[in-house]
Amino acid sequence: MSKAVALSLMVLLPMVGHTDDKDVVDYRQHIMKSLEHQTAVLGQILSGAGPAENTLAHMETLALTASVALKSFEAKVPGGAAKPEVWKDWADFSKRMKEFADKSAEMAKVGREQGVDQAAMLVIEALPCKGCHDVYRDEKKL
Repeated sequence: MSKAVALSLMVLLPMVGHTDDKDVVDYRQHIMKSLEHQTAVLGQILSGAGPAENTLAHMETLALTASVALKSFEAKVPGGAAKPEVWKDWADFSKRMKEFADKSAEMAKVGREQGVDQAAMLVIEALPCKGCHDVYRDEKKL
């Protein structure tokens, strides 16, 4: 390998997969917005304002998004609407996020196996958003 190629690789390889803090925060905000949108859509459907035949699709989308949400915080980059408490009390925050993922997955599973009427009874339990937001989300930065 020539010295020029080796030098180029040494310069470029650290940039492969490089993400700056703004990208990390933007990604996290997109994930959280997706959860917000799916929650709103489920609320519309359950109130009769949206098409009931889409209920399971939205439950599954919510569960899938919830399953990856915690990963979006693992870089531990402050910013957006996340309060510093997210990382100061990581054990509690990650426990809450895992419970949210588990409960939304259970809701979607019940929807698939027992029907959306049964799953609809789990929506409130599956969406503990406010409890987490009260502690870990800065409403002023929205």
